[in-house]
Amino acid sequence: MAATGGAPVFEPDISGPIIRPRRLRRTPSLRRLVAETSLEARQLVLPMFVREGLDEPREISSMPGVVQHTRSSLLKAAAEAAELGLGGVMLFGIPEHKDATGSGAIDPTGVLNLAITDVVAEVGDGLTVMSDLCLDEFTDHGHCGLLSVDGQVDNDRTLEAYAQMAIAQANAGVDMVGPSGMMDGQVKVVRSALDSVEHSDVSILAYSAKYASAFFGPFREAIGSSLDGDRRTYQQDPANAVEGVREALLDVAEGADIVMVKPALAYLDVVRRVRDAVDVPVAAYNISGEYAMVEAAAANGWIDREAAILETLTSIRRAGADVVLTYWAAEAARLLAR
Repeated sequence: MAATGGAPVFEPDISGPIIRPRRLRRTPSLRRLVAETSLEARQLVLPMFVREGLDEPREISSMPGVVQHTRSSLLKAAAEAAELGLGGVMLFGIPEHKDATGSGAIDPTGVLNLAITDVVAEVGDGLTVMSDLCLDEFTDHGHCGLLSVDGQVDNDRTLEAYAQMAIAQANAGVDMVGPSGMMDGQVKVVRSALDSVEHSDVSILAYSAKYASAFFGPFREAIGSSLDGDRRTYQQDPANAVEGVREALLDVAEGADIVMVKPALAYLDVVRRVRDAVDVPVAAYNISGEYAMVEAAAANGWIDREAAILETLTSIRRAGADVVLTYWAAEAARLLAR
């Protein structure tokens, strides 16, 4: 501190800081060198919808760039996914006719089971072929399970249907089934059913912490959902994180090979908690509403679309997800390859 005319003058230390974190951000190569989180095509899974009776792919208005496929267009998309080096595809089937028991889910000639066989024949070991194991696409009431006489979802009767559905998908050639209905005991029943018919090599991606989210809206258009009401009696309360970990631990104990948190972005804390709690791979599903929000903002010129896609997916990986299901999987792989 010096004085001028008796008044003290502050003299700053201009030697500068010794510790400079910015040094490691100076060039692209330095940033790559010290990056803590990677995002690679092999970590991404592309969900795809195949609709019975279509002559050409049908756009989904609330999910720009996503379509309901025909059986033939599905094969082209699957082949592209394999060429891009994606980790897998998750198949959803949309039948022409629905009924109260979702019988099309069990029918060997149902749209989803035929699609599984088609895609496996097309890509071989080039992709992990996964299939949604749930009744909501196939029931005329739109719930994920069978209903009791009073209109409630009957957990244990639904488990019987899931067992049959698992066997049908395994017979169709699937690599991995994804029980997503949030029925208590679903992983145990599916594992037992698969093992009982010598399909012990088919693995299970358990939708363990699946929340009753407001962000599922566009998905309901995608599958032509018949749901009237909500799924709060079986999907989890968005307020609960500890419960999500408990569900994941139960599924691991019942034989899940991978556990999943769905949605992803509003539940990154749950992804982290589950990752810290289990000793199997963790997946997270970047769902339709999350996709639609970014696409809408980008369409209005409010955000940089491509940068937002990669930042979104990196955030899910950073939270602890080993595998990310995302409708951007193919595009993200192309962006990463640049």
